[in-house]
Amino acid sequence: MSHTKDAWVSQRAYSLWESEGRPEGRGESHWAQALKEFEQLELTKASPDGNDLIAKLKAAGRLMRVYDEAPPAEDDLQLKAAR
Repeated sequence: MSHTKDAWVSQRAYSLWESEGRPEGRGESHWAQALKEFEQLELTKASPDGNDLIAKLKAAGRLMRVYDEAPPAEDDLQLKAAR
């Protein structure tokens, strides 16, 4: 485990313990819950440059079109709609 991961899980487990009224003998379950939450958060992270998210959106057909130039002006869109 990395130091950052350990620190996050430790702090989250402590928070869970406090939120439950500081019960005795629940350390392992709080740690397991915090670890599970950390792993779920890691699954939602994009890569630093966002390429993995772009690939997923393209595959799902949900990536908005990027214009080579500036997007059409609002007036141009209204004119096209009126025609």
